[in-house]
Amino acid sequence: MTAETDGPGAPTGPVTPAVSSGAPGAPHEPSAAEVARLRLVIARLYRQLSQASEGVPDLTFAQVSALARTEERGPLRIGELALYEQVAAPSLTRTVGPLVAAGLLRKEHDPSDGRSWLVSVTPAGSDLLGRVRRDRSALLARRMSGLTPGQHDALRAALPVLEQLLIEPTDPPS
Repeated sequence: MTAETDGPGAPTGPVTPAVSSGAPGAPHEPSAAEVARLRLVIARLYRQLSQASEGVPDLTFAQVSALARTEERGPLRIGELALYEQVAAPSLTRTVGPLVAAGLLRKEHDPSDGRSWLVSVTPAGSDLLGRVRRDRSALLARRMSGLTPGQHDALRAALPVLEQLLIEPTDPPS
């Protein structure tokens, strides 16, 4: 148990929702307890999903993300991949190096610019991603099969909201 993730005061039971101003379209300010509860649920679920893949090399979150993004969008220049991953190119270079060394990514000169490199997923990288996705999906499917129909409907209804959390909000026009 760490203070950052599971410390005293971390909510474990139902949380009373914060009250909005009531005006239509008014932003809802989440309570600190709601934010902490969501953060803990996401962190714990991610940890369990990460541990679901037996026999998969120990890859960091950044490495799995870079591998998956390259499979989705590649071949990519390191700078392009860094933009997608929202990290600095030198940081991504350190992330990609072990993936290349492990044979999960291939690094080749960019034919349109000999000074640049392209990375692409190797068959071994695709196989690894497939195993990780299958194992993680199997864990979620097992957990979801234990939900009541009402809980399943609530989860389905929450998916668009959770997806919205992936998008950084833009500042409202002034």
